[in-house]
Amino acid sequence: MKRPVQVVLLVLSGLGLLRASLFTDMFLRYVKPGMRPLLIVSGVVLLTLGLAEAWSAYRTARRDERRDEGHPPPRVAWLLFLPALSLLCYAPPTLGSYTAAREAPRVAEPRDAGDEDFEPLPAASPVPITLGDFTRRVRLDRTRAIEERTVRMTGFVTPADEGDGWYLTRLMLNCCAADAQSVKVRVHGAVAPKADTWVTVTGTWHPGGTLGTNSAEVALDVGEVKKVQRPSNSYMDALPLD
Repeated sequence: MKRPVQVVLLVLSGLGLLRASLFTDMFLRYVKPGMRPLLIVSGVVLLTLGLAEAWSAYRTARRDERRDEGHPPPRVAWLLFLPALSLLCYAPPTLGSYTAAREAPRVAEPRDAGDEDFEPLPAASPVPITLGDFTRRVRLDRTRAIEERTVRMTGFVTPADEGDGWYLTRLMLNCCAADAQSVKVRVHGAVAPKADTWVTVTGTWHPGGTLGTNSAEVALDVGEVKKVQRPSNSYMDALPLD
């Protein structure tokens, strides 16, 4: 590959990383917030290397032209420009219902190994709760505190392949979008909005199985569905949006 092509690739990649991580929150579509400093450093390094290579190529232009004469870069090398340009010109959408429909939901586990004790639910009604906490309450809380309590949760819509209802969903990252895991709550009693629509739902536990055991259905009888804006960091199981 000719040095000018290398220079352009390095500069574009560096600028793309800096745009995604330093000047916008676009990086949250790919990785966790804690990786932002590493992305910024990587962008600076790539940009510096590109500029250094450009200066070196400028100083030895004639010699490089003779050396590279008759050896143009292979056509496949131009494909390397696509990911670099995508960071600058096009932001792929966040993961959503397509991914969630193909991922097994996260298994309910105690917050701490061997600890299945739960603090009392707030007296407020409806109770703001995350999808993960609701799942743990339904499957692990033997006090059945969630029974007949009205709760409020926020997530995006994932259609159900079979049966009644649809899923309120969240996707969470361990490191990056490639290892995303889903947590889902089945919704009954309301018409499903369009897939990937972000909503806040209010309702009560939908009876099914034995509450407080793994046989309990992680589902909700919904009384209200309200459309909301997608949060800037959508890869976390957060409390309901106001």
